[in-house]
Amino acid sequence: MKNLELMEIEHSVKVGDTCGHIDPNVLEDSLFLIDGKPIGFYIKDIAKYSKKAAQLADIADKELRSKNVPKSLMKRSSGFMEDDKAKQVLQYSTILGSIPPKPHMRRPYPTRSSVHGVKSANTFVKAMLMLAKESEQIVKQITPQLYEQQKELIAKNIAKEWRFGDLFTSSISNFNIAADFHRDNGNLKGCSNVIITKRSNSTGGCTTVPDYGATVDSRDNSMLYYPAWRNVHGVTPIVPTHSGGYRNTLVFYPLANFPQV
Repeated sequence: MKNLELMEIEHSVKVGDTCGHIDPNVLEDSLFLIDGKPIGFYIKDIAKYSKKAAQLADIADKELRSKNVPKSLMKRSSGFMEDDKAKQVLQYSTILGSIPPKPHMRRPYPTRSSVHGVKSANTFVKAMLMLAKESEQIVKQITPQLYEQQKELIAKNIAKEWRFGDLFTSSISNFNIAADFHRDNGNLKGCSNVIITKRSNSTGGCTTVPDYGATVDSRDNSMLYYPAWRNVHGVTPIVPTHSGGYRNTLVFYPLANFPQV
């Protein structure tokens, strides 16, 4: 694994801007450093660190694409013009774990994803929870200091009933979803997301961070561990290269809205 010192550059990207196609320039296993200190990493094949994680990701991906798992259809940015119908893709997502209070929706209290109560989704839920725990062990293996830091922050700030594993509160599986430039302001500061990619016959779907001019490859079985609250970032368009091509991300993240009682 190579050390990649992240250096800030000037850019004009703002929150809400559409993220278009950008070729990835982070292609190899990399430890991200700022002033010599690790803040995250990218690995191109989780099987190198945990064969169990790779197996669980396969199961979760297959289950998500089946009729067993409830999904929310999405119409988020695809990075293409509205009239470019040939490049539009089916988009959906499924949330697991904890959902924060939403007073504007007349629900001023946290809750758990309803998917946990769907019997046909049991295999998916179990695979995702086990995958979260396996990804935590990969984090511990590569960046033990960040693992301990995040575990301590979660233990201190998040009630146990709202945790999804030891490092997260929630999970979302995003099927073919690109993302406009944004910042994950709801995340617990000092913690990071895990993004595991499953894909077939498609290109794009790369996470790009304009502050550093870094665009991370989104190859099948790759894993990105990064503090999504820290910088504005986006996800490039997903483009199927053959019929049925897709890109799915299995994401684990720590929200800050579930305090200890």
